[in-house]
Amino acid sequence: MSRLIRVLILVYFCLVLIIPAREIEAQTKAARENTVFTIGLIPERNIFNQIERYEPLAAYLSKKIGKNVKLKVLTQYGNIIDNFVSHNLDAAIFGSFTYALAHSKLGVEPIARPVNMDGSSTYYGLIFVRKDSGIRSIKDMHGKRFAFVDRATTAGYLLPLAFFKMSGIEDYKTFFKETYFAGTHKDAIYDVLNKKADIGAAKNTMFYSLAAKDKRLLNDLVFLARSPDVPENGLAVRKEIDNTVKLKLKRALINMHRDPEGINTLKRFRAKKFIETSDDDYSSVYEYVRKIGLNLSTYDYMNE
Repeated sequence: MSRLIRVLILVYFCLVLIIPAREIEAQTKAARENTVFTIGLIPERNIFNQIERYEPLAAYLSKKIGKNVKLKVLTQYGNIIDNFVSHNLDAAIFGSFTYALAHSKLGVEPIARPVNMDGSSTYYGLIFVRKDSGIRSIKDMHGKRFAFVDRATTAGYLLPLAFFKMSGIEDYKTFFKETYFAGTHKDAIYDVLNKKADIGAAKNTMFYSLAAKDKRLLNDLVFLARSPDVPENGLAVRKEIDNTVKLKLKRALINMHRDPEGINTLKRFRAKKFIETSDDDYSSVYEYVRKIGLNLSTYDYMNE
């Protein structure tokens, strides 16, 4: 047998061994990816606080749905729409406005939302100033600095827009000396407290959560307006998710308060239970958007 033939035979057997190995590796990778369920988190608070709160919930859901639930913390509210697609997220914890946007643009479906320890499953937005600012009316706000949260938030953007419109302000950018997006509810609140901004907007649940640890918020700040109630941040999944997985996920969440392990997880999550949620629960958000005159399907939610 010539040397060339021996070499060709050796190459042949190497290929026979390598190709199946690659196929097995590809199949293993696909199977591994199929067992992962990724949930995106909006940047409502410090990233480490977010992870600390949601990791026990992710571990609990992993056991209940038979998939490895992974968390993906997003950097901005507005990014959640783009990242839902680019990171191939399976679900996300949406605020009321980000849900309305994602439902309109991506067709995501709501599953459940938490009931807070005080028994509420909704929140509302607040506009606030320092008590010593001398600002008590829309007239007093002229030429001041306003801190929004993000263009994709109800409490941190839609409420101020509605407030401005009802007050006869057509262009808030020329009415105020400066407006900017703080990025999180916490930052908007503390920017006003620390006099970086004169006026701010944020959600009530975050305000009172912070105020429980920092009495200055109640002592030094005063509310000037509030929004209607809207659904608390809830879990919604992409429409392509298998119905069996959706059902397991929904059952796991809404039955947590009946399961000893679930009860312990709820305590760490700081919620009483989860309740089933549908698109109809967001009717107040859609009505709010209609009154302001926004088109969700074309709305540019990226901050300027």
